[in-house]
This record gives sequence, C-alpha cells and structure tokens, in this order.
Amino acid sequence: MKIAIIDYGVGNMRSVEKGLEYVGVSSKVTSDPSEIDSADAIVLPGVGAYESGMRQIAPLKKVVIDRVNDGVPMLGICLGMQMLYDESEEGGIIKGLGLVSGRITRFSNGLKVPHMGWNSLSIVNEHPILKSIPDSSYVYFVHSYRAGVSDNTVAASDYGGDFTAIVASEKLNVIGTQFHPEKSGEVGLRMLKNFSEMIS
Repeated sequence: MKIAIIDYGVGNMRSVEKGLEYVGVSSKVTSDPSEIDSADAIVLPGVGAYESGMRQIAPLKKVVIDRVNDGVPMLGICLGMQMLYDESEEGGIIKGLGLVSGRITRFSNGLKVPHMGWNSLSIVNEHPILKSIPDSSYVYFVHSYRAGVSDNTVAASDYGGDFTAIVASEKLNVIGTQFHPEKSGEVGLRMLKNFSEMIS
C-alpha cells in the first residue's frame, strides 16, 4: 500500500504522516507527480489561505484529478477539504478542484473566527470513513471558512448553525474532513485507519 501525502508548500504534512504511521500505515510526503501517479491513495492536507493553496497545487492538479477519476481514494484535510469544492469566497471567488459541488463561505453573523477547538460530529450519512465512530464524537477544528450542509455531507457540526464536517463525493472515493483527524485523538486516528482500509 502506498499513500502519497501531497507536499504543495501549504500544510501539516508531517503530522498527517505521523498519524498514519501510528495506525500502522506507511505513507510518503511528496511533490513528485510520478509518485502521486503510482500511489494507491492520496492525502491533501492544508492550512492557510485558499488562493495560495490552489496556486501552489496547480502543477499537480492534473495528476491528482486523473488519479481520482481512476477511482483512487483521496482524503482532503482542513484547507485540503475546502479545495475539493468548486470554489471559495476566500480572497474573491477562487476556483477549486471541482471534485465536490458547492462553494466555501466565511462564517458570518458575528461569530468569532477562526472556529477553533473541539466540536462534536452529527452523522448525516453512513460512510466507510465512519466505521466504529459513534455519533456525537468530538474532533478538533481550526477554520474561518466552511461548507454548508448538502447532499454530499457525511457529518455536520454546529457553530452558529450547521456546517459540513465530513464530505464525500458521489463516487465515495473522495472524502474531506474540515477538522484535523491527526489532531483529534483516538477518533481521528480511527478515521485515518478507516481511510487506509478503503484502499483496494
């Protein structure tokens, strides 16, 4: 099994690598298109601004989308999840990878941002990423923008209203978590293990 953690200059690659290692899964942080092309699964981590993320992922965008279209599982984390969507309002209207329908918007109504800390999950749809994860489990968030709840929402959280905490594409091989599973204790580590078990 070969999991490629994409290094595009924006992210928490090493902590994700250590999280996978902890659950007995080997991975490699890489920006090499040939290694991504031969990977059995892809992880897209990320922290920071949407525009910067999309600009820096641009040289790898084609190989990532080609692999996803081949059915290779992909997990987007935090900014990496937001980049899966069609577009974001952060920094103007910025186009995303277009793997999940919808737009990322900023928290509003006077809410303190970033939304930071532990919050509970409300499971909306069953998905392999949630194997052995009970409803109302707590996970760790740090973000100022969010995706609304839609048909693609697997689990939601509430911060001044519901937002998508876990999303999946219609094909189910593309998953995103708005929270950081690698920083979410046993629940998050179980999700990383579940992701590895989706690899055929």
